[in-house]
Amino acid sequence: MGQLARVRHDLRVETERLTLRPVGPSDVDALRELHADPEVMRYLDPAPVENYLGESFHAAFEKASGRFAGWFEFKGTGEVELGYRLHRACWGLGYATEGGKALIERGFTVGGVRRVVATTMFVNAGSRRVMEKCGLRHVRTFHVDFPEPLPGSEYGEVEYALTKEEWQRAQGEPHVADRLG
Repeated sequence: MGQLARVRHDLRVETERLTLRPVGPSDVDALRELHADPEVMRYLDPAPVENYLGESFHAAFEKASGRFAGWFEFKGTGEVELGYRLHRACWGLGYATEGGKALIERGFTVGGVRRVVATTMFVNAGSRRVMEKCGLRHVRTFHVDFPEPLPGSEYGEVEYALTKEEWQRAQGEPHVADRLG
């Protein structure tokens, strides 16, 4: 059984084209390869790969090929942070939106999540589009003094968010207060 025995299968998420499961030690080499691509890391500060192990990070695999596509973050309890990082070969295929929406749905329906937030650099238009397609809306633009700022950081960071009530309305489900009359 070894290391894989620690992966909690109840945290597995299936979408039409992806399988997401908690990142485990067997994924370290795939993570290192992903993080070695300068275009993937263009708007991101590197962190040790070991920081991505555990239940808050999900390795994403294409169902059709079994290929490692990247990872998704869904970290927190009542308020969770959504994040994603995909191989360039997977950009523009809708995987980030598909995986993000699946995690959001699971969080709001069975995970006890009340609010989902996501942040990126203002200049990261691709990531902002994914956030919007997942139903999150722009909340604020803010500036952070980074010790070694990345190009484009002078335009600030953006925060997007979605509450459970907003998500329910978008799904056509009445809000609790609406049901109570």
